[in-house]
Amino acid sequence: MDIFALFEGRVADALTASFPELASRNEVLARVVVEPPRDATHGDLSTNAAMVVAKPLGKNPREVATVLADHFGSDPDVASAEVAGPGFLNFRLDAGVWHKVLASVAEQGADFGRSDVGQGEKVNVEYVSANPTGPMHVGHTRGAVFGDALASLLAYTGYDVTKEYYINDAGSQVDTLARSAFLRYREALGETIEIPAGFYPGDYLVPVGLSLVEEFGNSLLGKPEDAWLPPVKQHVLAAMMELIKADLKKLNIEHDVFFSERTLHGPGGDIEETLDWLRERGLVYEGRLEPPKGKLPEDWEDREQTLFRATQFGDDTDRALIKSDGSYTYFAADIAYHRNKVLRGFTALIDVLGADHAGYAARITAAVKAVSDGKAQADVRFCQLVKLLRNGEPVKMSKRSGDLVTLAEVVDEVGADATRFMLLFRRNDAPLDFDFAVVKEQTRDNPVFYVQYAHARTWSIFRNAARDLPGLDISASALRGADLSLLSSPDELDLIRLVGSWPRQVAAAARAHEPHRLAFYLHELAAQFHAFWARGKENPALRFVNDDNPTLTLARLALVDSVRQVLSNGLGLLGVSAPEELS
Repeated sequence: MDIFALFEGRVADALTASFPELASRNEVLARVVVEPPRDATHGDLSTNAAMVVAKPLGKNPREVATVLADHFGSDPDVASAEVAGPGFLNFRLDAGVWHKVLASVAEQGADFGRSDVGQGEKVNVEYVSANPTGPMHVGHTRGAVFGDALASLLAYTGYDVTKEYYINDAGSQVDTLARSAFLRYREALGETIEIPAGFYPGDYLVPVGLSLVEEFGNSLLGKPEDAWLPPVKQHVLAAMMELIKADLKKLNIEHDVFFSERTLHGPGGDIEETLDWLRERGLVYEGRLEPPKGKLPEDWEDREQTLFRATQFGDDTDRALIKSDGSYTYFAADIAYHRNKVLRGFTALIDVLGADHAGYAARITAAVKAVSDGKAQADVRFCQLVKLLRNGEPVKMSKRSGDLVTLAEVVDEVGADATRFMLLFRRNDAPLDFDFAVVKEQTRDNPVFYVQYAHARTWSIFRNAARDLPGLDISASALRGADLSLLSSPDELDLIRLVGSWPRQVAAAARAHEPHRLAFYLHELAAQFHAFWARGKENPALRFVNDDNPTLTLARLALVDSVRQVLSNGLGLLGVSAPEELS
């Protein structure tokens, strides 16, 4: 039961009943919102309805709000409806409404918070997409966790989601990787090697060299590079993708699609087809680009070249498609790849990129508008850098990867749960400090422990109830029959209100593409639950388990169970476990 969505419907009905001329103005009614008031002392719910419809009605917002307040005056679910400020309408609900919300948590269980907000829209979430040149490092990890949590959130709210990894296997870096692996192959055959500058020096290529020996023996030695490079490249790419998949598996991340950039290239490939398609629509021309302001990028060329009319779709400059050597630019491949997604039926394309790609948003958005004739939307999400610390000091580099701390090293030390939650406990576009010492603490300063401990505490309360009141039926069916009207104290109602806001939190996070909102909410719920429990230690009358009042105990256990359910649902969406006990 989403109390906010329910009252949005009721407010819309009240508007059309009071002002029949609004009945056909769906575009106006769609802007009506019901949400918590900024100041909790103003009530339970607040709506902007009067201010939204005042202008179309030609009336003063407070006048409209007063009419609405009168309409809700006879509603048994509304204790009061008060006009505030320029025309807000604040509601205080009867306690019975919140008891119904609490009952709906037990009825819906794992589906409490699930919705059809997405209405089956096909969404492609492309995330990680790290160059297949080595193991995943912590810089990739944040985008991996963000993209995976976002995909889960969108699927839970009614979108048809595909999780995709774009394999950057067509660039010169893959040739460098193959040459680096060939050195390790020669090393495995007994040669002493020296790794040149610009090659990949990490120890992760040592087993690749051994596996090349297993497959080819010494047959590649003495051959010219154009003979050994293709098979070595194929072998090392497969090995790197298996390594990357194994790293992602440590975080319980699996993709539905792995899309190879190489498939876009070649005669008759997607890039050639896409450029022809754009030419037919007058979106490709021959011209010169103005030099960009500031420092010139290495790939900028002052010459007549083939350009895409990106500015026609909101970009700040047109974009080059073909380099001076006749090869395609990275952006040409990007356009073709996104057109491929559109042709697969996706109307929402979400790209999760690292902070070093910050300039890509406008060009990708322009490309998607162009190749979809405006029917698809692109949302480019950037994940800022993660600074690894240990007791406040920077963490040293990894020997395995050669220059960066790997995903596997982080997960092996602190676990998948802590890694995922901590990387989501801040906006994706804000820098993040990840201190191993804090993450491993079992204190309230460690957010993931604090939330998981709240979930474990709910189970502990039930175990205590079974021990202290052995004759009390605390089964799921008994909880559903509890007298929830006994939950009337401010502490109890405040906790129910927060539990009841979960569906709204989920829907809002999905619409905004911001899974961190769920982590924030779960931390707030855990804090309020822990505080209630602590007050029970000081005041026996507030304890969840009251030996002298089994009827009240059963009602409070129903409240505890609702907290448990929401914590479980939320942690599940973030890909974090919900333990019944913590060691």
